[in-house]
Amino acid sequence: MNGLPPLFFEIHQDLPREGPGRDVYTRKAYEMLPRLHKPKILDVGCGPGKQTLELARLSGGEVVGLDNHQPYLDALAEKSVEADLNDRVKTVNGSMLDLNFPEEDFDIIWAEGSIYIMGFEQGLKDWQRLLKPQGFLGVTEAVWLEENPPPEIQDFWEEGYPAMTTTAGNLDTIRECGYCPIGHFVLPEDAWWEEYYLPLEKRILKLLEKYHDDELARAYLKEEMREIDLYRRYSSWYGYVFFLMQKK
Repeated sequence: MNGLPPLFFEIHQDLPREGPGRDVYTRKAYEMLPRLHKPKILDVGCGPGKQTLELARLSGGEVVGLDNHQPYLDALAEKSVEADLNDRVKTVNGSMLDLNFPEEDFDIIWAEGSIYIMGFEQGLKDWQRLLKPQGFLGVTEAVWLEENPPPEIQDFWEEGYPAMTTTAGNLDTIRECGYCPIGHFVLPEDAWWEEYYLPLEKRILKLLEKYHDDELARAYLKEEMREIDLYRRYSSWYGYVFFLMQKK
């Protein structure tokens, strides 16, 4: 997260999540995998780590939460102690673009809301070497849910994530990258609102008051709010899909 303005962290600090998700959907996705005995899991771009802790509870195994923002990792470490999971939850400060782990080290790699940073296809290719033979990968990815979206929302995503495609397109990529799809589902709208956009919106409104005489800060805050408003208006056109797959 180097290079982001300080205001970004003021907006996002201590929020429950840094992207759409809820424990119930982490559970739903994990339960689509075959039952594994105490698997070793890498959670890439773990952020504050709600899903990291849930994976530890679900799996009974070891979960490594990787992120490059140390305050997130500190918060995750503290929460793992509170949840009595610190013996099985580890944190690593590092970049997903340069994962320094042994080959075939993990039974499962997990990435909720983070694979877009390097791109869906590139992430699938780069992370495959870290999976054990027939290991599993679970990721959420932004997709178009309907064809021919309105220009306003199409332009927004074209600027922010031009590689975004459809569920079918991502399933093709999964197969081309050497995985077998296991299952997928669209994250319902509550996954966007309850632990992500509603807390984020509340924080932005408070900061708009704090920076009432700072035009640059207010412009930045309003752009963050615009993303929320666009989802409120166009949520039927796009969303996140949870993809589960197995390494061939």
